[in-house]
Amino acid sequence: MFQIKNNAVVLLAASMVFLSGCGAPNTPNKSATPSPKIKPETTLVSDNFTVQTYEKFDEFEHHLHEKNDKIYVINFWATWCKPCVKELPYFEQIQAEYKDKNVEVILVSLDDIRKLESKVIPFIEKNELQSTVILLDDADYNSWIDKVSPKWSGAIPVTLFYNKNKREFYEQEFDYQELETIVKSFL
Repeated sequence: MFQIKNNAVVLLAASMVFLSGCGAPNTPNKSATPSPKIKPETTLVSDNFTVQTYEKFDEFEHHLHEKNDKIYVINFWATWCKPCVKELPYFEQIQAEYKDKNVEVILVSLDDIRKLESKVIPFIEKNELQSTVILLDDADYNSWIDKVSPKWSGAIPVTLFYNKNKREFYEQEFDYQELETIVKSFL
């Protein structure tokens, strides 16, 4: 698991230095050229999917408080997080097997928005993700992590399960059986 809260600035700065330093020697670093900022709640459409993007948690937060008959499975992940990537097929399987039972899986990527076209979209395409994908690019983690759950230390992967009557939060990596057991407890 990866720690975000408390050491967010150090981790983010170290990640950016590490990732930007991976180019071949004496070649221009393309990531050094800033991408244009994508406006809040922009939806990027590819041939097979859409990605909603949010620059501020407050614009995204409504996804955590829907008051309808659905069961929501909201997983926070990133393309650079190995445990996150490892468990994504299980979320996809839940989406496929339980969509007729009013279950919706939302995959919330915490990748840098500047990596949307170069990393996130290719990752979605390669892995043929069918769940709703949202990119949340609010780097002020300490201001919003507790709004997702006061139990969240800041590590990912984490998953929030909720419906209009019940809410559960898990800071762990899942296998399929564990995930399915929790979803069934909401049915």
